[in-house]
Amino acid sequence: MKKTGILNAELNAGLSRLGHGDLVVVADCGLPIPPGVPVVDLALVHGVPRFVDVLDALLGDAVFQDCVVATEVAGTEAETWLAERFPERRAVSHEQLKAMSGGARLFVRTGEATPFANAVLVCGVPF
Repeated sequence: MKKTGILNAELNAGLSRLGHGDLVVVADCGLPIPPGVPVVDLALVHGVPRFVDVLDALLGDAVFQDCVVATEVAGTEAETWLAERFPERRAVSHEQLKAMSGGARLFVRTGEATPFANAVLVCGVPF
């Protein structure tokens, strides 16, 4: 039995398979899931679990060297959440972000219903 960190077995397994440079998508409940990408669907109802709660859990368990967001996030509540955690993030169009998600090694769907609460995280290394 784990003492700390992520308890979801499927999410733990997905994180354990990641390597340097791999992409992880953390998505709101509306972002299209690309075919062929492993998905951990945590969505229960709108707003549960929250994007920031899932993002914070991932940041506590794994190393990410970069974050890519949609330019459309500007001026939204999601921009504040992302800026607090990734002061230096890259921005691409929402369409480009959706295209990037097709190359992800892991797609994590939250119950978030805030517009553009999506991020593509690039795995780093702890050394």
